[in-house]
Amino acid sequence: MPSVRRRVYLFTVLSLLVVGAICTADRRILAQQAGPGTYSGLNIEANQQVFATMCALDAAGYNADESTLEEMPSRLALRAQLLKMQGPGIDALRQFYKDHALASPSETLSRYITFALAVGPPPQFQFQGDRGFLPPDVLSLDGFQDLLAAFYQQARLDVRWPAIEPEYAPAIARYQVLFGRIVNATNGYLREIRKPTSGRTFTIYVEPLVGNRTNFRNYGDQYSIVVGTSSQGTVDAIQHAYLHFLLDPLVFNNRPVVDQKKALLDIAARAPRLPIEYHDDFFSLMDECVIKAVELRMRHLSPAKLEEALADADQSGLILVRPLSNQLQKFEKSEPAMSYYFPDLLAGIDVAAEQKRLNGFTFPAPEIQSASDAQSSSESTHASEFDRMLAKGNLDIARKDPAAATATFEMILQRYPDNPRALYGLAVASALSGDADRAEEIFEKLVSPPAQAGAEGHAPAQAVDPSIIAWSHVYLGRIHDLDDDRDQAVQEYKAALEVEDAPLAARAAAQTGVETAYKPPSRPGENKQPQP
Repeated sequence: MPSVRRRVYLFTVLSLLVVGAICTADRRILAQQAGPGTYSGLNIEANQQVFATMCALDAAGYNADESTLEEMPSRLALRAQLLKMQGPGIDALRQFYKDHALASPSETLSRYITFALAVGPPPQFQFQGDRGFLPPDVLSLDGFQDLLAAFYQQARLDVRWPAIEPEYAPAIARYQVLFGRIVNATNGYLREIRKPTSGRTFTIYVEPLVGNRTNFRNYGDQYSIVVGTSSQGTVDAIQHAYLHFLLDPLVFNNRPVVDQKKALLDIAARAPRLPIEYHDDFFSLMDECVIKAVELRMRHLSPAKLEEALADADQSGLILVRPLSNQLQKFEKSEPAMSYYFPDLLAGIDVAAEQKRLNGFTFPAPEIQSASDAQSSSESTHASEFDRMLAKGNLDIARKDPAAATATFEMILQRYPDNPRALYGLAVASALSGDADRAEEIFEKLVSPPAQAGAEGHAPAQAVDPSIIAWSHVYLGRIHDLDDDRDQAVQEYKAALEVEDAPLAARAAAQTGVETAYKPPSRPGENKQPQP
Protein backbone atom coordinates (compact mmCIF):
# COMPACT_ATOMS: atom_id res chain seq x y z
CA MET A 1 0.00 0.00 0.00
CA PRO A 2 1.41 3.40 -0.86
CA SER A 3 2.01 5.72 2.05
CA VAL A 4 -0.18 8.81 2.52
CA ARG A 5 2.89 10.90 1.84
CA ARG A 6 3.42 9.08 -1.42
CA ARG A 7 -0.19 9.68 -2.48
CA VAL A 8 0.24 13.41 -1.80
CA TYR A 9 3.22 13.35 -4.14
CA LEU A 10 1.24 11.68 -6.88
CA PHE A 11 -1.18 14.58 -6.94
CA THR A 12 1.35 17.39 -6.67
CA VAL A 13 3.75 15.90 -9.22
CA LEU A 14 1.12 16.25 -11.92
CA SER A 15 1.99 19.92 -12.27
CA LEU A 16 5.34 18.73 -13.66
CA LEU A 17 4.27 15.51 -15.34
CA VAL A 18 1.34 16.82 -17.32
CA VAL A 19 1.99 16.69 -21.03
CA GLY A 20 0.69 19.94 -22.50
CA ALA A 21 -2.43 19.39 -24.53
CA ILE A 22 -3.65 22.46 -26.37
CA CYS A 23 -4.89 20.86 -29.53
CA THR A 24 -7.57 21.35 -32.07
CA ALA A 25 -10.10 19.51 -29.95
CA ASP A 26 -9.39 21.81 -26.97
CA ARG A 27 -9.63 25.18 -28.67
CA ARG A 28 -13.26 25.59 -27.60
CA ILE A 29 -12.41 25.06 -23.94
CA LEU A 30 -9.60 27.60 -23.90
CA ALA A 31 -11.64 30.34 -25.54
CA GLN A 32 -12.19 33.08 -22.98
CA GLN A 33 -15.44 34.90 -22.47
CA ALA A 34 -16.15 37.73 -24.85
CA GLY A 35 -19.05 40.10 -25.24
CA PRO A 36 -21.57 39.95 -28.03
CA GLY A 37 -20.68 41.09 -31.50
CA THR A 38 -17.81 40.25 -33.80
CA TYR A 39 -14.25 41.30 -33.63
CA SER A 40 -11.36 43.41 -34.76
CA GLY A 41 -7.85 42.02 -34.58
CA LEU A 42 -7.92 40.46 -38.05
CA ASN A 43 -4.50 40.22 -39.73
CA ILE A 44 -2.91 38.79 -42.87
CA GLU A 45 0.88 38.71 -42.94
CA ALA A 46 4.07 36.75 -43.37
CA ASN A 47 5.70 35.35 -40.24
CA GLN A 48 9.39 35.06 -39.46
CA GLN A 49 8.96 31.97 -37.28
CA VAL A 50 7.12 30.12 -40.04
CA PHE A 51 9.65 31.36 -42.61
CA ALA A 52 12.62 30.19 -40.52
CA THR A 53 11.01 26.83 -39.81
CA MET A 54 10.29 26.24 -43.50
CA CYS A 55 13.87 27.20 -44.35
CA ALA A 56 15.11 24.63 -41.83
CA LEU A 57 12.86 22.00 -43.41
CA ASP A 58 14.23 22.98 -46.82
CA ALA A 59 17.76 22.34 -45.62
CA ALA A 60 16.69 19.11 -43.91
CA GLY A 61 15.20 17.64 -47.09
CA TYR A 62 11.49 18.42 -46.95
CA ASN A 63 10.05 17.83 -50.43
CA ALA A 64 8.37 21.18 -51.06
CA ASP A 65 6.63 22.15 -54.29
CA GLU A 66 8.87 24.80 -55.82
CA SER A 67 6.14 25.87 -58.26
CA THR A 68 4.56 27.77 -55.36
CA LEU A 69 7.56 30.15 -55.41
CA GLU A 70 7.05 31.50 -58.93
CA GLU A 71 6.45 35.01 -57.56
CA MET A 72 9.38 34.75 -55.12
CA PRO A 73 12.70 34.48 -57.03
CA SER A 74 14.79 35.38 -53.98
CA ARG A 75 13.07 32.75 -51.85
CA LEU A 76 13.51 30.16 -54.62
CA ALA A 77 17.21 30.98 -54.87
CA LEU A 78 17.56 30.72 -51.08
CA ARG A 79 15.96 27.28 -51.13
CA ALA A 80 18.55 26.05 -53.62
CA GLN A 81 21.34 27.37 -51.37
CA LEU A 82 19.85 25.80 -48.24
CA LEU A 83 19.75 22.38 -49.87
CA LYS A 84 23.54 22.62 -50.47
CA MET A 85 24.47 23.61 -46.90
CA GLN A 86 26.93 21.35 -45.10
CA GLY A 87 28.40 21.10 -41.62
CA PRO A 88 27.80 19.40 -38.25
CA GLY A 89 24.82 21.62 -37.43
CA ILE A 90 23.12 20.85 -40.74
CA ASP A 91 23.86 17.15 -40.33
CA ALA A 92 22.20 17.24 -36.90
CA LEU A 93 19.20 19.08 -38.34
CA ARG A 94 18.80 16.55 -41.15
CA GLN A 95 19.11 13.62 -38.74
CA PHE A 96 16.49 15.15 -36.45
CA TYR A 97 14.10 15.60 -39.37
CA LYS A 98 14.68 12.00 -40.47
CA ASP A 99 14.14 10.63 -36.96
CA HIS A 100 10.90 12.58 -36.47
CA ALA A 101 9.36 12.12 -39.93
CA LEU A 102 5.95 10.47 -40.12
CA ALA A 103 4.72 8.36 -43.00
CA SER A 104 2.44 11.21 -44.09
CA PRO A 105 4.25 14.39 -45.27
CA SER A 106 1.18 16.43 -44.30
CA GLU A 107 1.29 15.13 -40.73
CA THR A 108 5.02 15.83 -40.55
CA LEU A 109 4.63 19.39 -41.84
CA SER A 110 1.71 20.04 -39.50
CA ARG A 111 3.88 19.37 -36.46
CA TYR A 112 6.53 21.84 -37.52
CA ILE A 113 3.95 24.52 -38.33
CA THR A 114 2.44 24.03 -34.88
CA PHE A 115 5.93 24.49 -33.47
CA ALA A 116 6.41 27.70 -35.45
CA LEU A 117 3.14 29.10 -34.06
CA ALA A 118 4.14 28.22 -30.50
CA VAL A 119 7.50 30.04 -30.44
CA GLY A 120 8.44 33.68 -30.39
CA PRO A 121 10.58 35.62 -32.86
CA PRO A 122 14.17 34.85 -33.84
CA PRO A 123 16.93 34.46 -33.00
CA GLN A 124 16.04 32.71 -29.71
CA PHE A 125 12.63 31.26 -30.74
CA GLN A 126 11.55 31.17 -27.11
CA PHE A 127 8.34 29.30 -26.36
CA GLN A 128 5.43 31.57 -25.56
CA GLY A 129 3.76 30.97 -22.18
CA ASP A 130 4.23 27.99 -19.88
CA ARG A 131 6.37 25.30 -21.48
CA GLY A 132 4.46 22.72 -19.47
CA PHE A 133 1.34 23.37 -21.54
CA LEU A 134 2.77 23.15 -25.02
CA PRO A 135 0.70 21.30 -27.64
CA PRO A 136 1.45 17.60 -28.11
CA ASP A 137 2.71 18.31 -31.64
CA VAL A 138 5.38 20.59 -30.22
CA LEU A 139 6.33 18.22 -27.41
CA SER A 140 7.05 15.56 -30.01
CA LEU A 141 9.71 17.86 -31.50
CA ASP A 142 11.64 18.39 -28.28
CA GLY A 143 15.15 19.57 -29.24
CA PHE A 144 14.19 21.26 -32.50
CA GLN A 145 14.20 24.72 -30.91
CA ASP A 146 17.96 24.65 -30.31
CA LEU A 147 18.63 23.26 -33.79
CA LEU A 148 16.51 26.00 -35.37
CA ALA A 149 18.24 28.75 -33.41
CA ALA A 150 21.66 27.47 -34.51
CA PHE A 151 20.50 27.05 -38.11
CA TYR A 152 19.06 30.58 -38.15
CA GLN A 153 22.51 31.97 -37.30
CA GLN A 154 24.42 29.71 -39.68
CA ALA A 155 22.11 30.40 -42.64
CA ARG A 156 22.14 34.16 -41.89
CA LEU A 157 18.36 34.28 -42.12
CA ASP A 158 18.39 37.61 -40.27
CA VAL A 159 20.05 39.10 -43.35
CA ARG A 160 17.94 37.15 -45.85
CA TRP A 161 14.55 38.04 -44.36
CA PRO A 162 14.45 41.79 -45.22
CA ALA A 163 15.13 40.99 -48.89
CA ILE A 164 12.58 38.17 -49.09
CA GLU A 165 9.71 39.61 -47.02
CA PRO A 166 8.51 41.99 -49.79
CA GLU A 167 8.02 39.00 -52.10
CA TYR A 168 5.10 37.87 -49.92
CA ALA A 169 3.13 41.03 -50.83
CA PRO A 170 1.27 39.69 -53.92
CA ALA A 171 0.03 36.60 -52.10
CA ILE A 172 -0.95 38.65 -49.06
CA ALA A 173 -2.89 41.05 -51.29
CA ARG A 174 -4.84 38.16 -52.83
CA TYR A 175 -5.71 36.77 -49.42
CA GLN A 176 -6.82 40.21 -48.26
CA VAL A 177 -9.44 40.26 -51.01
CA LEU A 178 -10.45 36.66 -50.40
CA PHE A 179 -10.66 37.06 -46.62
CA GLY A 180 -12.59 40.29 -46.99
CA ARG A 181 -15.29 38.37 -48.84
CA ILE A 182 -15.32 35.67 -46.18
CA VAL A 183 -15.64 38.22 -43.37
CA ASN A 184 -18.43 40.14 -45.09
CA ALA A 185 -20.40 37.01 -45.95
CA THR A 186 -19.97 35.46 -42.50
CA ASN A 187 -20.67 38.60 -40.52
CA GLY A 188 -23.64 39.28 -42.75
CA TYR A 189 -25.15 35.86 -42.16
CA LEU A 190 -24.61 36.08 -38.39
CA ARG A 191 -25.82 39.72 -38.39
CA GLU A 192 -22.79 40.84 -36.41
CA ILE A 193 -21.01 44.19 -36.50
CA ARG A 194 -17.23 44.37 -36.05
CA LYS A 195 -16.16 46.04 -32.84
CA PRO A 196 -12.95 46.11 -30.78
CA THR A 197 -12.20 43.45 -28.20
CA SER A 198 -9.34 42.99 -25.78
CA GLY A 199 -6.73 40.53 -26.96
CA ARG A 200 -8.70 38.35 -29.40
CA THR A 201 -6.94 38.00 -32.75
CA PHE A 202 -7.37 36.03 -35.94
CA THR A 203 -4.27 35.93 -38.14
CA ILE A 204 -3.71 34.40 -41.55
CA TYR A 205 -0.02 33.63 -42.07
CA VAL A 206 0.93 33.30 -45.73
CA GLU A 207 3.68 30.81 -46.56
CA PRO A 208 3.65 29.56 -50.19
CA LEU A 209 5.84 26.54 -49.47
CA VAL A 210 3.07 24.82 -47.48
CA GLY A 211 1.29 24.40 -50.82
CA ASN A 212 -2.38 23.50 -50.68
CA ARG A 213 -2.17 22.40 -47.05
CA THR A 214 -3.61 24.53 -44.27
CA ASN A 215 -2.77 24.44 -40.57
CA PHE A 216 -5.20 25.93 -38.06
CA ARG A 217 -4.20 26.38 -34.43
CA ASN A 218 -5.61 28.28 -31.48
CA TYR A 219 -3.84 29.22 -28.26
CA GLY A 220 -6.40 30.81 -25.98
CA ASP A 221 -7.69 33.91 -27.77
CA GLN A 222 -5.03 33.83 -30.50
CA TYR A 223 -6.37 32.08 -33.61
CA SER A 224 -3.94 31.40 -36.46
CA ILE A 225 -4.13 29.63 -39.79
CA VAL A 226 -1.13 29.09 -42.07
CA VAL A 227 -1.97 28.96 -45.78
CA GLY A 228 -0.05 28.52 -49.02
CA THR A 229 -1.59 28.42 -52.46
CA SER A 230 -5.22 29.53 -52.69
CA SER A 231 -7.86 26.98 -53.70
CA GLN A 232 -11.44 26.18 -52.81
CA GLY A 233 -10.11 23.94 -50.06
CA THR A 234 -8.12 26.85 -48.66
CA VAL A 235 -11.17 29.12 -48.76
CA ASP A 236 -13.22 26.52 -46.91
CA ALA A 237 -10.50 26.08 -44.30
CA ILE A 238 -10.29 29.83 -43.64
CA GLN A 239 -14.09 30.04 -43.46
CA HIS A 240 -14.14 27.19 -40.94
CA ALA A 241 -11.39 28.73 -38.82
CA TYR A 242 -13.02 32.16 -38.85
CA LEU A 243 -16.33 30.67 -37.74
CA HIS A 244 -14.52 29.11 -34.79
CA PHE A 245 -13.07 32.52 -33.97
CA LEU A 246 -16.54 34.07 -33.96
CA LEU A 247 -18.60 31.28 -32.42
CA ASP A 248 -16.32 29.52 -29.93
CA PRO A 249 -16.95 32.18 -27.22
CA LEU A 250 -20.70 31.87 -27.71
CA VAL A 251 -20.59 28.12 -27.13
CA PHE A 252 -18.31 28.64 -24.14
CA ASN A 253 -20.55 31.29 -22.57
CA ASN A 254 -23.59 29.02 -22.88
CA ARG A 255 -22.05 25.90 -21.41
CA PRO A 256 -24.92 25.26 -18.94
CA VAL A 257 -27.34 25.04 -21.88
CA VAL A 258 -24.90 22.80 -23.79
CA ASP A 259 -24.67 20.47 -20.80
CA GLN A 260 -28.44 19.98 -20.87
CA LYS A 261 -28.07 18.20 -24.22
CA LYS A 262 -25.22 15.93 -23.12
CA ALA A 263 -27.33 12.75 -23.22
CA LEU A 264 -26.90 12.80 -27.01
CA LEU A 265 -23.18 12.06 -26.66
CA ASP A 266 -23.96 8.40 -25.93
CA ILE A 267 -25.50 8.14 -29.39
CA ALA A 268 -22.80 10.09 -31.24
CA ALA A 269 -19.99 8.08 -29.62
CA ARG A 270 -21.30 4.91 -31.30
CA ALA A 271 -20.32 6.25 -34.72
CA PRO A 272 -17.08 4.61 -35.95
CA ARG A 273 -16.38 7.66 -38.14
CA LEU A 274 -16.63 10.17 -35.27
CA PRO A 275 -13.14 11.62 -34.55
CA ILE A 276 -11.83 10.20 -31.30
CA GLU A 277 -11.46 13.62 -29.65
CA TYR A 278 -15.25 13.95 -29.53
CA HIS A 279 -16.03 10.57 -28.00
CA ASP A 280 -16.20 11.89 -24.44
CA ASP A 281 -16.09 15.65 -25.01
CA PHE A 282 -19.64 16.80 -25.69
CA PHE A 283 -18.71 20.47 -25.47
CA SER A 284 -16.26 20.15 -28.37
CA LEU A 285 -18.74 18.03 -30.32
CA MET A 286 -21.44 20.69 -29.94
CA ASP A 287 -19.01 23.41 -31.00
CA GLU A 288 -18.00 21.56 -34.15
CA CYS A 289 -21.60 20.79 -35.05
CA VAL A 290 -22.53 24.47 -34.68
CA ILE A 291 -19.76 25.40 -37.12
CA LYS A 292 -20.78 22.68 -39.60
CA ALA A 293 -24.44 23.70 -39.46
CA VAL A 294 -23.65 27.36 -40.14
CA GLU A 295 -21.39 26.37 -43.04
CA LEU A 296 -24.19 24.34 -44.62
CA ARG A 297 -26.74 27.13 -44.25
CA MET A 298 -24.36 29.68 -45.74
CA ARG A 299 -23.86 27.51 -48.84
CA HIS A 300 -27.57 27.84 -49.81
CA LEU A 301 -27.77 24.24 -50.96
CA SER A 302 -30.74 22.80 -52.78
CA PRO A 303 -33.03 20.68 -50.58
CA ALA A 304 -31.62 17.47 -52.09
CA LYS A 305 -27.98 18.54 -51.59
CA LEU A 306 -28.71 19.76 -48.05
CA GLU A 307 -30.32 16.45 -47.11
CA GLU A 308 -27.31 14.62 -48.55
CA ALA A 309 -24.96 16.72 -46.40
CA LEU A 310 -27.09 16.26 -43.28
CA ALA A 311 -27.23 12.51 -43.82
CA ASP A 312 -23.44 12.42 -44.11
CA ALA A 313 -23.15 14.39 -40.86
CA ASP A 314 -25.42 11.91 -39.09
CA GLN A 315 -23.42 8.96 -40.41
CA SER A 316 -20.20 10.61 -39.23
CA GLY A 317 -21.53 10.98 -35.70
CA LEU A 318 -22.06 14.74 -35.99
CA ILE A 319 -25.70 14.18 -35.09
CA LEU A 320 -26.30 17.72 -33.84
CA VAL A 321 -25.78 19.29 -37.26
CA ARG A 322 -29.29 18.39 -38.40
CA PRO A 323 -31.23 19.90 -35.44
CA LEU A 324 -28.95 22.94 -35.42
CA SER A 325 -29.54 23.44 -39.14
CA ASN A 326 -33.29 23.39 -38.46
CA GLN A 327 -32.88 25.97 -35.71
CA LEU A 328 -30.77 28.16 -37.99
CA GLN A 329 -33.72 28.40 -40.38
CA LYS A 330 -35.62 30.08 -37.54
CA PHE A 331 -32.63 32.35 -36.88
CA GLU A 332 -32.62 33.42 -40.52
CA LYS A 333 -36.22 34.61 -40.17
CA SER A 334 -35.57 36.50 -36.91
CA GLU A 335 -33.89 39.84 -36.23
CA PRO A 336 -31.33 39.55 -33.38
CA ALA A 337 -27.64 39.04 -34.06
CA MET A 338 -26.32 35.54 -33.44
CA SER A 339 -24.61 36.61 -30.22
CA TYR A 340 -28.04 37.39 -28.77
CA TYR A 341 -29.98 34.60 -30.46
CA PHE A 342 -27.49 31.83 -29.59
CA PRO A 343 -29.15 30.63 -26.33
CA ASP A 344 -32.39 30.11 -28.28
CA LEU A 345 -30.48 28.20 -30.97
CA LEU A 346 -29.22 25.71 -28.39
CA ALA A 347 -32.45 25.57 -26.43
CA GLY A 348 -34.31 24.57 -29.59
CA ILE A 349 -32.56 21.18 -29.69
CA ASP A 350 -35.11 18.64 -28.42
CA VAL A 351 -33.08 15.86 -26.80
CA ALA A 352 -36.01 13.44 -26.57
CA ALA A 353 -36.92 14.01 -30.21
CA GLU A 354 -33.33 13.42 -31.33
CA GLN A 355 -33.09 10.26 -29.25
CA LYS A 356 -36.26 9.00 -30.89
CA ARG A 357 -35.00 9.98 -34.37
CA LEU A 358 -31.75 8.11 -33.87
CA ASN A 359 -33.20 5.11 -32.05
CA GLY A 360 -31.85 2.08 -33.87
CA PHE A 361 -29.82 4.23 -36.28
CA THR A 362 -27.01 2.20 -37.82
CA PHE A 363 -23.77 4.12 -38.14
CA PRO A 364 -21.77 2.90 -41.14
CA ALA A 365 -18.22 1.72 -40.70
CA PRO A 366 -15.43 3.65 -42.40
CA GLU A 367 -15.03 2.84 -46.08
CA ILE A 368 -12.78 -0.13 -46.77
CA GLN A 369 -9.86 0.66 -49.04
CA SER A 370 -8.74 -1.53 -51.88
CA ALA A 371 -5.71 -3.70 -51.15
CA SER A 372 -3.37 -1.44 -53.13
CA ASP A 373 -4.69 1.76 -51.52
CA ALA A 374 -4.55 0.23 -48.06
CA GLN A 375 -0.94 -0.85 -48.55
CA SER A 376 0.18 2.58 -49.72
CA SER A 377 -1.58 4.51 -46.96
CA SER A 378 -1.55 2.15 -43.97
CA GLU A 379 1.48 3.73 -42.32
CA SER A 380 0.06 7.20 -42.80
CA THR A 381 -3.31 6.14 -41.35
CA HIS A 382 -1.68 4.48 -38.37
CA ALA A 383 0.49 7.51 -37.70
CA SER A 384 -2.47 9.86 -37.88
CA GLU A 385 -4.63 7.61 -35.68
CA PHE A 386 -1.84 7.21 -33.13
CA ASP A 387 -1.22 10.96 -32.91
CA ARG A 388 -4.92 11.76 -32.53
CA MET A 389 -5.36 9.19 -29.78
CA LEU A 390 -2.21 10.32 -28.00
CA ALA A 391 -3.34 13.95 -28.14
CA LYS A 392 -6.71 12.87 -26.73
CA GLY A 393 -5.01 11.14 -23.78
CA ASN A 394 -2.78 14.14 -23.13
CA LEU A 395 -5.82 16.40 -23.22
CA ASP A 396 -7.57 14.20 -20.63
CA ILE A 397 -4.50 14.51 -18.40
CA ALA A 398 -4.42 18.29 -18.82
CA ARG A 399 -8.06 18.33 -17.66
CA LYS A 400 -7.09 16.05 -14.75
CA ASP A 401 -9.56 13.39 -15.81
CA PRO A 402 -7.65 10.20 -14.88
CA ALA A 403 -10.45 7.79 -15.80
CA ALA A 404 -10.75 9.11 -19.36
CA ALA A 405 -6.95 9.35 -19.75
CA THR A 406 -6.46 5.79 -18.51
CA ALA A 407 -9.10 4.48 -20.93
CA THR A 408 -7.51 6.32 -23.85
CA PHE A 409 -3.93 5.19 -23.17
CA GLU A 410 -5.06 1.60 -22.56
CA MET A 411 -6.84 1.71 -25.93
CA ILE A 412 -3.64 2.96 -27.59
CA LEU A 413 -1.63 0.18 -25.98
CA GLN A 414 -4.07 -2.43 -27.27
CA ARG A 415 -3.32 -1.24 -30.82
CA TYR A 416 0.34 -0.29 -30.30
CA PRO A 417 1.64 -2.61 -27.55
CA ASP A 418 4.43 -1.30 -25.32
CA ASN A 419 4.55 2.07 -27.08
CA PRO A 420 6.69 4.21 -24.73
CA ARG A 421 4.71 7.43 -25.23
CA ALA A 422 1.47 5.66 -24.42
CA LEU A 423 3.05 3.90 -21.43
CA TYR A 424 4.33 7.23 -20.16
CA GLY A 425 0.85 8.74 -20.48
CA LEU A 426 -0.64 5.76 -18.64
CA ALA A 427 1.91 6.21 -15.85
CA VAL A 428 0.88 9.85 -15.52
CA ALA A 429 -2.81 8.92 -15.53
CA SER A 430 -2.14 6.31 -12.85
CA ALA A 431 -0.37 8.89 -10.73
CA LEU A 432 -3.24 11.30 -11.18
CA SER A 433 -5.72 8.66 -10.01
CA GLY A 434 -3.61 7.83 -6.94
CA ASP A 435 -2.54 4.37 -8.14
CA ALA A 436 1.04 4.60 -6.89
CA ASP A 437 1.99 0.98 -7.48
CA ARG A 438 0.90 1.00 -11.11
CA ALA A 439 2.61 4.33 -11.79
CA GLU A 440 5.91 3.04 -10.36
CA GLU A 441 5.61 -0.24 -12.25
CA ILE A 442 5.15 1.54 -15.58
CA PHE A 443 7.97 4.02 -14.96
CA GLU A 444 10.22 1.05 -14.14
CA LYS A 445 9.20 -0.62 -17.39
CA LEU A 446 10.02 2.51 -19.35
CA VAL A 447 13.56 2.76 -18.01
CA SER A 448 14.36 -0.95 -18.28
CA PRO A 449 16.41 -2.14 -21.30
CA PRO A 450 13.76 -4.64 -22.51
CA ALA A 451 11.15 -1.88 -22.74
CA GLN A 452 13.48 0.27 -24.80
CA ALA A 453 14.53 -2.51 -27.15
CA GLY A 454 11.04 -3.92 -27.57
CA ALA A 455 9.47 -0.58 -28.33
CA GLU A 456 10.80 -0.37 -31.85
CA GLY A 457 8.12 -0.65 -34.49
CA HIS A 458 5.20 0.28 -32.25
CA ALA A 459 5.47 4.05 -32.37
CA PRO A 460 4.94 5.42 -35.87
CA ALA A 461 8.40 6.09 -37.37
CA GLN A 462 9.85 7.12 -33.99
CA ALA A 463 12.44 5.69 -31.62
CA VAL A 464 12.18 5.84 -27.85
CA ASP A 465 12.25 9.48 -26.80
CA PRO A 466 15.18 10.20 -24.46
CA SER A 467 13.04 12.71 -22.59
CA ILE A 468 10.64 9.91 -21.57
CA ILE A 469 13.51 7.82 -20.20
CA ALA A 470 15.06 10.78 -18.38
CA TRP A 471 11.83 12.03 -16.82
CA SER A 472 10.82 8.50 -15.81
CA HIS A 473 14.09 8.18 -13.87
CA VAL A 474 13.46 11.58 -12.26
CA TYR A 475 10.00 10.67 -11.08
CA LEU A 476 11.13 7.27 -9.86
CA GLY A 477 13.75 9.12 -7.85
CA ARG A 478 11.10 11.36 -6.34
CA ILE A 479 8.91 8.37 -5.49
CA HIS A 480 11.85 6.72 -3.70
CA ASP A 481 12.61 9.99 -1.89
CA LEU A 482 9.05 10.07 -0.59
CA ASP A 483 9.45 6.45 0.56
CA ASP A 484 12.59 7.55 2.49
CA ASP A 485 14.79 5.38 0.26
CA ARG A 486 17.41 8.04 -0.41
CA ASP A 487 20.10 5.75 -1.83
CA GLN A 488 17.77 4.35 -4.50
CA ALA A 489 16.48 7.84 -5.25
CA VAL A 490 20.00 9.14 -5.91
CA GLN A 491 20.67 6.19 -8.23
CA GLU A 492 17.60 7.13 -10.28
CA TYR A 493 18.60 10.80 -10.48
CA LYS A 494 22.10 9.84 -11.61
CA ALA A 495 20.61 7.50 -14.20
CA ALA A 496 18.61 10.41 -15.58
CA LEU A 497 21.80 12.47 -15.90
CA GLU A 498 23.38 9.68 -17.93
CA VAL A 499 20.60 9.60 -20.55
CA GLU A 500 22.05 10.86 -23.83
CA ASP A 501 20.13 13.80 -25.34
CA ALA A 502 17.99 14.22 -22.23
CA PRO A 503 16.23 17.61 -22.19
CA LEU A 504 17.83 20.33 -20.08
CA ALA A 505 14.81 20.58 -17.79
CA ALA A 506 15.05 16.88 -16.92
CA ARG A 507 18.79 17.16 -16.30
CA ALA A 508 18.26 20.15 -14.04
CA ALA A 509 15.60 18.31 -12.06
CA ALA A 510 17.85 15.26 -11.76
CA GLN A 511 20.83 17.34 -10.56
CA THR A 512 18.63 18.99 -7.94
CA GLY A 513 17.48 15.53 -6.84
CA VAL A 514 21.07 14.37 -6.39
CA GLU A 515 21.81 17.35 -4.19
CA THR A 516 18.60 17.52 -2.17
CA ALA A 517 15.87 14.99 -1.35
CA TYR A 518 12.60 15.79 -3.04
CA LYS A 519 9.82 17.41 -1.02
CA PRO A 520 6.50 17.94 -2.83
CA PRO A 521 4.97 21.42 -2.73
CA SER A 522 1.75 21.82 -0.78
CA ARG A 523 -1.43 22.11 -2.77
CA PRO A 524 -3.53 25.26 -2.36
CA GLY A 525 -5.37 25.18 0.98
CA GLU A 526 -3.46 22.13 2.19
CA ASN A 527 -1.94 21.96 5.68
CA LYS A 528 1.79 22.35 5.21
CA GLN A 529 2.65 20.14 8.20
CA PRO A 530 4.46 16.89 7.31
CA GLN A 531 2.06 14.12 6.36
CA PRO A 532 1.90 10.97 8.53
